[in-house]
Amino acid sequence: MEEIINRAPQGLNGELSVPGDKSISHRAVMFSSIAEGTSEITGFLKGDDCLSTIRCMKQLGVVIHEENDKIIVEGRGLEGLQEPDSLLDVGNSGTTIRLLSGILATRPFSAVLAGDNSIAKRPMGRVTGPLKMMNAKIDGRDNGRFTPLTIRGGNLVPVHYHSPIASAQVKSAVLLAGLGAEGKTTVTEPYRSRDHTERMLKAFGAKVEVEGTNASVYGQPELTATTVKVPGDISSAAFFLAGAAITPSSSVRLENVGINPTRTGILDVLEQMGADVTIQEEESSGNEPSATIEIKSSRLKGITISGELIPRLIDEIPAIAVLATQAEGRTVIKDAEELKVKETNRIDTMVNQLKKLGADIEATSDGMIINGPSELQGGSADSFGDHRIGMAMALCGLIADGPVTVKNTEAVAVSYPHFFKDLNMLING
Repeated sequence: MEEIINRAPQGLNGELSVPGDKSISHRAVMFSSIAEGTSEITGFLKGDDCLSTIRCMKQLGVVIHEENDKIIVEGRGLEGLQEPDSLLDVGNSGTTIRLLSGILATRPFSAVLAGDNSIAKRPMGRVTGPLKMMNAKIDGRDNGRFTPLTIRGGNLVPVHYHSPIASAQVKSAVLLAGLGAEGKTTVTEPYRSRDHTERMLKAFGAKVEVEGTNASVYGQPELTATTVKVPGDISSAAFFLAGAAITPSSSVRLENVGINPTRTGILDVLEQMGADVTIQEEESSGNEPSATIEIKSSRLKGITISGELIPRLIDEIPAIAVLATQAEGRTVIKDAEELKVKETNRIDTMVNQLKKLGADIEATSDGMIINGPSELQGGSADSFGDHRIGMAMALCGLIADGPVTVKNTEAVAVSYPHFFKDLNMLING
């Protein structure tokens, strides 16, 4: 599939509710499945990745169905999960395979995990390593560093794991395995990564402690079913925030967007760049804050993005790269090596695609340098199967001097099935 995006001379204008948060949707289904009782999830993201999580949990014996736009999960508790009778296919979802590895590590049966070609290239040793330290039996290609993975768990021991990277997926896998170990399991990160796991485990009744960059759980908890309200995904909202900021005559209002402080790096960047952005109507549900965000087009300036800010916006960097092409001066993104092991190498892919459209951008070993503003040209771009690359390149068409054709746009369904429909709605005001 491909989409052709034309210049938006009238800007982006209107109100929008973005789809539910992908990270929270994954966790809501997994944690409801290992709790006792029936949980209701509203606002669930029906994207391909989260549907992969539902499919895998069903294979583990959990009854899940949809009822009046709610996802109903009849939890079995950790002890109630059943050995799957076939391979667990996670599709394109890194969150599914890494978090589910932690859950499976607690169970005394065998399960095989695999996914698509992209998943086959992504590093799993960062998760299987600490799980092996906890006594899980894991094998796979290159001694468990790549899929397919075979996991046989049970008889876990608690650990204090010092993660070399700030990764919510690594942290979550270890903490979820810690639920099956007797005692306290702790993960220490160099910077604090997103904390949806800690917040939601508390909501389900687990004993969780957070201090600085340390997160801990106590094993053998009694998790109890609850209601989960999933806010809009700020990673999806980021594309409209960036698009409105760089497209003249724009004014966009995004409702019910999650503003968890471990995820709001994009808002900090917009503020530092001088964007006209306002946060309103803040509220909280199930330990997760949300708000309405309004943004208007404005003059932007280049900044440096690095250090502890990076884990708070790692998924938004493709949108930020497009934003930076229209900012006055130099924008430097560094300490973002993690981009190399996403669905694509997002450093090289974004740099190559933006260069094709006339951006002044260079790749570095851990990020990119963008000089702006650049007058982007029409042309052809490719998602290369990466949903965030596809959405980022679509933004270029809003301001380019000719149409931008984005190829392989089916990848966008991973996190935002109706992205192009919503984009066109804002274009048409």
